[in-house]
Amino acid sequence: MAAQRDLAAALRRAGVSGVDDSALARAMYSSDASLYRVPPQVVVTPREAGELPAALAVCREFGVPLTMRGGGTSIAGNAVGPGVVADVSRHLNRVLEVDPDAGTALVEPGIVQARLHEIAGAHGLRFGPDPSTRTRATLGGMIGNNACGSRALGYGRTSDNVLGLDVVTGTGERLRIGDVPGGAAAADLESPLLERLRSLTADRLALIRTEFGRFGRQVSAYSLEHLLPERRFDVARALVGSEGTLALTLAARLRMVREPEHRLLVVLGYGSMAEAADAVPGILPHGPVACEGLDSRITGVVAERRGPGAVPGLPKGSGWLLVELAGPDAGALRDTAARVVADAACTGSMLVDDMALADALWRIREDGSGLVARTPDGEQAHAGWEDAAVPPERLGVYLREFEALLGEHGLTGVPYGHFGDGCVHVRIDFPLGRAGGTRVFRDFLHDAAALAARHGGTMSGEHGDGRARGELLPHMYSGEALALCADVKDLFDPDGVLNPGIIVRPAPVDADLRAARVPRATRRDLPLGLAYRDDRGDLSRAVHRCTGIGKCRADNTGAGGVMCPSYVATREEKDSTRGRARVLQEVVSGKLGPDGWRSEALHEVLDLCLSCKGCASDCPTGIDMASYKAEALYQRYRRRIRPRAHYALGWLPRWTRLAARAPATIRPANAAMRSKALRPLVAWAAGIDRRRTLPELAPVTFRRWFSSHVSPEGRHGDVVLFVDTFTDAFAPDVGKATVRVLEDAGYRVTVTGRPVCCGITWISTGQLDGARAQARRTVRALLPHVRRGARVVGMEPSCTGVLRADAEELLEGVDAAAAREVAAATRTLAELLAETGDWTPPDLSGVSGVAQPHCHHHAVMGWRPDAALLRDAGADVRGIGGCCGLAGNFGVEKGHHDVSVAVAGHRLLPAVRDAADGDVVLADGFSCRTQLDFLAGRTGEHLAQLLARHLPREPGDAGAPEGVG
Repeated sequence: MAAQRDLAAALRRAGVSGVDDSALARAMYSSDASLYRVPPQVVVTPREAGELPAALAVCREFGVPLTMRGGGTSIAGNAVGPGVVADVSRHLNRVLEVDPDAGTALVEPGIVQARLHEIAGAHGLRFGPDPSTRTRATLGGMIGNNACGSRALGYGRTSDNVLGLDVVTGTGERLRIGDVPGGAAAADLESPLLERLRSLTADRLALIRTEFGRFGRQVSAYSLEHLLPERRFDVARALVGSEGTLALTLAARLRMVREPEHRLLVVLGYGSMAEAADAVPGILPHGPVACEGLDSRITGVVAERRGPGAVPGLPKGSGWLLVELAGPDAGALRDTAARVVADAACTGSMLVDDMALADALWRIREDGSGLVARTPDGEQAHAGWEDAAVPPERLGVYLREFEALLGEHGLTGVPYGHFGDGCVHVRIDFPLGRAGGTRVFRDFLHDAAALAARHGGTMSGEHGDGRARGELLPHMYSGEALALCADVKDLFDPDGVLNPGIIVRPAPVDADLRAARVPRATRRDLPLGLAYRDDRGDLSRAVHRCTGIGKCRADNTGAGGVMCPSYVATREEKDSTRGRARVLQEVVSGKLGPDGWRSEALHEVLDLCLSCKGCASDCPTGIDMASYKAEALYQRYRRRIRPRAHYALGWLPRWTRLAARAPATIRPANAAMRSKALRPLVAWAAGIDRRRTLPELAPVTFRRWFSSHVSPEGRHGDVVLFVDTFTDAFAPDVGKATVRVLEDAGYRVTVTGRPVCCGITWISTGQLDGARAQARRTVRALLPHVRRGARVVGMEPSCTGVLRADAEELLEGVDAAAAREVAAATRTLAELLAETGDWTPPDLSGVSGVAQPHCHHHAVMGWRPDAALLRDAGADVRGIGGCCGLAGNFGVEKGHHDVSVAVAGHRLLPAVRDAADGDVVLADGFSCRTQLDFLAGRTGEHLAQLLARHLPREPGDAGAPEGVG
């Protein structure tokens, strides 16, 4: 620890920013998107590129490794190291220059590719290679790994698009090579290092010509073919793919490409994935930009996890190729597409020029690494043998032999990938949690490496070797070739400081495995608050769902997603779903020390989690951080005094129920919350931010109103309305409107005899014993209605989500079975109306505006039925992505106000500001409406209220319920 503190102090003295040697930082940066866990001593987040040479000098002085890290999406363990990890994504993320005339961009290493596209897109430019992680992968990481992506077939690899690099080598020498400020061609630079490099390679030209650069996707080891005289000794391109082992990238000049005027997607069907691979050589002469392969195993997983509607109709077959054509002439593309189909020997085909449909198909492919992190039978699948590539003409044979090899080792996996380049991705169910599992892992990797080499292939086709494949390089390279790589490493980094153990003198493939033999955290050895049924009752298995691919670090809200609101607000790794999962993994595996659940690191990393549940649907691996946070709070405060907000806000249903029993207390309670003099005292007592105003209690609760309401017999039978605390105590008008709409649709509306609560406020504050009691009472109250054939309709999305999902996780035995029955009968208003065949929605023509889908609505039930209902009724209402920022008790609690406002300011507030005065702002969630009122002064409207306002008055109708007409 003393040496670690000395290292951190030396880095600070050298002017390096963001020096952090805390347990939290070390846990978060101990893994990337790979299987490997290597905790660093110190994490730094430099603000200026000049700090990187300073950090290198300190590391050389201390003899400590230095590892560069971008988005942390490296699948091979390229971005973890035992010394100093430099995260350049936090601050070194600028586009320094875009030259539209030359078609180039000068960038810092931490710029995310999607952000570069936003900036360069104003000039019609983009970077050609596009990995599926482009929304969070940095250009520095892409340069480090020589990333390719789906469209590398048309635009080349990263190395084909780098025109110059500004780097500092392991010796501390600054090299500006190629088209960068102050740069020159390597041959013209006065550098003893480069002279020695030229001399070294001049003696081995035949070796380089025969072993390096044999086909397009040969990314493993160093790309020494660029140093050949016929390639003009291009050192910049040779450094691409060196994985931070030779030099640190300070800036890069990139070749950009023009966005094509037209794109056309051709989908080809085959009997199997291998048959699809057989067809690739016949398709390549037609010049596709991309040619991707997948099969029914992936589409099956998507349909299971996201619903059948998430998989568009596909041509007949069990394997498919997605072939993208691009160019200036749409007619010419259609002619080319016809020739592709003619030469494809497929069982069926379809042409897709609808970009929304094309995007849906690409999403299936791009989320592949996360979607197949669980095998179809529920086993965890791992990276490890992730992106081998063979020449495309060998791909079909290779795939058949690869599938047979999996069977020989008793393993399963779902291959897919860049078939046009012969590159195959796969996640495999290595039994790393079982005795002997590591040996199975190791044996398979060596056998798979030998298989790829026999077909003239490479260990890595785009992700680099990292810790996963360095040991396997002798399968494809001679001893002389690997010795040459070692000589190059020693020229650039004689002290072995830069990312040691990668490519040259590699660590064993089974060293430092993160997932090997993780102790189980189950109800047998820990009193868990939730059941984790999808993970067989194992919390450890649940939190290890996170593979680190980092989709939570992207802005998913533009596509209507939610994850991850606090990261969008702060851009801090600790506020991403991945950062939180990494710390939880340390806790359940016992590596965070004796404090574990009560550690400050865990508290800090979970504090700004909004429990929005967005990750449960938006994360391809199905992480449910809201549940894990509830569990963590449960473990932290079991049998201990809790924060005041847990009693004030967590027990809110109790307090409102007491007020309902004594209506005379409502007026003074509202007056106290309005009082400027009393607000500081109320805020302190409740543990809330004094800047927040609390919603007022309604003078007449919904249940009290409903007790005098007689619902007529309905032609469709009964609906039992789930009367949640928020609707009952604060927004009874929503309940009245819902009754009006349901009766119009032909239902008799009933409610439970006694007030019930789903327990959401207990869940969000981690009071899971109390939540369990609430859920049990609620399920038992609803079950008789359900067994008589009634549907349960929820009005508040978070409460509906508990009935649909969380209640079963809280309960056991017969109560869990009853919760499943209730869940199967529970609907949102839009879902029930969609099932009511003879109901016609009121005419909403002329209604326009925006809608803020509640996060739990998005994550658990899905907002598609609501969008369809509005569209069919003639309304022009656009759904907003992202979270409102209030998220139940989160935005009210002390310490969360600024982040809550920042989250709202990302999507919701701009959308509301842009809305016209007469536009509606739909928000079914009580939190969303409260946030709108507080921050924007706009009154949000529930879907039921909008529909009820437009229902025709029936003859003799005395008027709509109060607040509806």
